[in-house]
Amino acid sequence: MTFAPDMPHVSRRGLMLILSSPSGAGKSTIAQAILEQDNCLELSVSVTTRSPRPGEIDGVHYHFRTHTDVEAMVAAGGFLEHAQVFDNHYGTPREPVEKALAAGKDVLFDIDWQGARQLTEKAANDVVRIFILPPSLSELERRLRGRGQDPDEVVRKRMAKASSEMEHWAEYDYVLVNTDLDASIRAVRSILEAERLKRSRQKGMETFVAALRGL
Repeated sequence: MTFAPDMPHVSRRGLMLILSSPSGAGKSTIAQAILEQDNCLELSVSVTTRSPRPGEIDGVHYHFRTHTDVEAMVAAGGFLEHAQVFDNHYGTPREPVEKALAAGKDVLFDIDWQGARQLTEKAANDVVRIFILPPSLSELERRLRGRGQDPDEVVRKRMAKASSEMEHWAEYDYVLVNTDLDASIRAVRSILEAERLKRSRQKGMETFVAALRGL
């Protein structure tokens, strides 16, 4: 299903929907819910030089590439954003995103503030940025521990990093406090619907209105 009203004969440029948050605030859960409910939204699949983990599929979870391949892409301007994390590179390939936007498809990015900043620098008119906050630090820690995935030391590191990540909330177009997951999903859906209807994105509207007026 889609959320925006059906507008036949009106072409639309897609948008880049960016969700960022400290680990544990809920952005990945919200992103997955939105993707499952909206067939006009697709997830941006990043390129990485790290090796696949058990169960990961090339082209689905990541595009797994060699360091040589990635260095060539960087030199050719093939990334909208990229970064080196420890010994591996991660980045958003430019070509599939630009093709999707031109075809009227929206692309979802589950990335941090640094990636969001790079995307904004490259394509400010196409990005819609949402920062997701936890209702409290104690609730954030409870959620991190509730996953049962990370040892205490990792949880402590994630909590320490959360403060520096939340410092960048004011760089975003929308800020959402994720107190209730269902309400947060509805809020993101509403933002997406409204952004799709912006006049600047309705590329075929001028022609459509002229036809309505008999011009």
